[in-house]
Amino acid sequence: MKKIYIAAPLFSKAELNFNKRIKDILMPHFDVFLPQEDGDLLVDKVKSGENSEIAKKRIFVQDTNAVKACDCLLIVLDGRTIDEGASFELGYAFALNKVCVGFQSDPRRLLPSGNNPMIDESLVEVVTSFNELAEWAKRYARNLLSFKKVSNSTNNIQSGKIRVI
Repeated sequence: MKKIYIAAPLFSKAELNFNKRIKDILMPHFDVFLPQEDGDLLVDKVKSGENSEIAKKRIFVQDTNAVKACDCLLIVLDGRTIDEGASFELGYAFALNKVCVGFQSDPRRLLPSGNNPMIDESLVEVVTSFNELAEWAKRYARNLLSFKKVSNSTNNIQSGKIRVI
């Protein structure tokens, strides 16, 4: 079963519940890594008495190792701005040639033109609802294909063409 990493904000009860719903949708198709459940949260580590600098390093190593081990990363793009940690995880996954997909059900954006191009150009697809996410997961799992943006020519980059490899 393919591994997927969910990069998402995880600071409020609503965000934690939203992320859990995403995980539940993906679980039939993927081995899911959700940091709030499968990793550690900084607030919990500090509350339990762990030194915050040690906790930060531990979480960084744990999460970057999970990104390295995944086949695919799903980033939650909701909110006026995209979560800083999730943005880093997306960039790291993209640099490792992982399949990167966005989930954006919220129309709010800081830029009038939409997401920052560094975010959008890292993604092979953006889904906008839980139903679309479920359909994408079924399609990806069934085909067991990697989707990559074609980047070998200026025309293909400008047109945003996608190829299946």
